[in-house]
Amino acid sequence: SPSIVMGVRRVTLLSLTALVVVAIGAIGFGVANIAPLDVLAIIGKSVAGLPVGGELSAGSTAIVMEIRLPRIVAAIAVGAALATSGAAFQSLLRNPLADPYVLGTSSGAALGAAIAFLAPITGIAWELGGVQLAAFVGALASVALVWRIAGIGSGEERIASVLLVGYAVASLLAAALSLVMLASGANLRAIFGFLLGGLDGVTWPRLAAAALPIAIATLLLVRRGRALAAFLLGDEGATHLGIDVRRERRIAVALATLATASAVALTGLIGFVGLVVPHLARLAVGSDPRAVLPLSAIGGALLLLLADTVARTIGVPVGVITALIGAPFLLWLLHRARAGYAL
Repeated sequence: SPSIVMGVRRVTLLSLTALVVVAIGAIGFGVANIAPLDVLAIIGKSVAGLPVGGELSAGSTAIVMEIRLPRIVAAIAVGAALATSGAAFQSLLRNPLADPYVLGTSSGAALGAAIAFLAPITGIAWELGGVQLAAFVGALASVALVWRIAGIGSGEERIASVLLVGYAVASLLAAALSLVMLASGANLRAIFGFLLGGLDGVTWPRLAAAALPIAIATLLLVRRGRALAAFLLGDEGATHLGIDVRRERRIAVALATLATASAVALTGLIGFVGLVVPHLARLAVGSDPRAVLPLSAIGGALLLLLADTVARTIGVPVGVITALIGAPFLLWLLHRARAGYAL
């Protein structure tokens, strides 16, 4: 109805406004505080060459443009990617506990990164992105294995096994990761840092490498809201609505995997964003993925941005903060499930 549409637009607009305000505040917040107007002036002058009145110190400009802005942009991109992918998997699998790592993406990325830390490879190119590339390849390889075993796109009876296959593959890769960690020696701390997730090492070159696949995959997922809405009716119901079930399932899984793998390669493992945010979006706008997906993207960006601001304030990895938020939420969700909470 028109009133529902207006309500969805209002919630989305308010969330987007909150994201912009929090982003500007987060850029200015830190050991050296920078006023919001100065933040806008520095970005406007540096990015768009806008004429700005008053003096902007070189130190403040360097802090904003080289340290804080890439970190904030990365938090927005990764949060949006994880939340959108989580919403897509929950609709695709019709399971409220599905998250972006349901196909073993996290375990594959962690194993790939751990192996990269131990690889006897040197050089500028490898130091700038070798670990991230290995994590990306590991994530895709893990998903390809789950895809192959579970037969994604082969029918209702095969897709029902995705969660079990994903769990089995993740367990196998976790065992392999443990062996690598035992042999890691001095690199153990770096591996743990990747497993906990963080935005400390984000630079413009690394962000540029991950931003394009994240943006493309996330935007295309948001545009597939109609097909994902049909999946909530089951394969037969989706077919009656004219949806090519196998094709759409493969496309949705591929896009969600690409977004998740790119995000993990950039920041390491950051949990619960893709589980928490889609449920909050459904509570706000209902269960239709056409409304849930874009709101999840905004909400995921906002949640990770807030969590990272807290993390860098108290000096802990952002993955710790999202876990402290997400674990109680998961318990609440399981409690709600007993009362009939649904997608």
